[in-house]
Amino acid sequence: MQNIDPQAPQGAPADASAAGQPNADLEALKARVAELEAGNAELRETVLREKAELENQRRRLHRDLEQARRFANEKLLNELLPVFDGLESGLAVETADVAAMREGLGLTLKSLLKVGENHGLTPVDPLGQPLDPERHHAVSMVEAPGAAAGTVVGVLQKGYVLNERLLRPALVAVAKD
Repeated sequence: MQNIDPQAPQGAPADASAAGQPNADLEALKARVAELEAGNAELRETVLREKAELENQRRRLHRDLEQARRFANEKLLNELLPVFDGLESGLAVETADVAAMREGLGLTLKSLLKVGENHGLTPVDPLGQPLDPERHHAVSMVEAPGAAAGTVVGVLQKGYVLNERLLRPALVAVAKD
């Protein structure tokens, strides 16, 4: 139906509020777009900050691991310094007294074994025990009257265990049948 009101302009809507509705919707949409763009910018900034923080943490971790690797043996070596000092003192002595030299070497060995023990090192001395191929390496079989066959009758070189893990097997001589 056509508007026949002579006072209404041609092509204009009859209701003035209907003409303002598209403009109001457009303004609301523009406001919503601006709000979403601001939220997007805020999220983008947060992501960049988090990414930078992760990169910084990665660098710190890498640096800390490198430092830990470089100085992992610091405690052990610090404990070994008195042993080094004892050996150097023993070598500096000019006397030919074998008993004193032997005593000094014994004390130095005791000190060295204590340092090893403090760090989980345990000697394997299997003399008189049955051969254990997991911890002993038989290098010879010898006649040993009074010893059961397969029993360790001589230790050529002690073995060592580090924190329940074999570091070096003991080199042993075993009694023959």
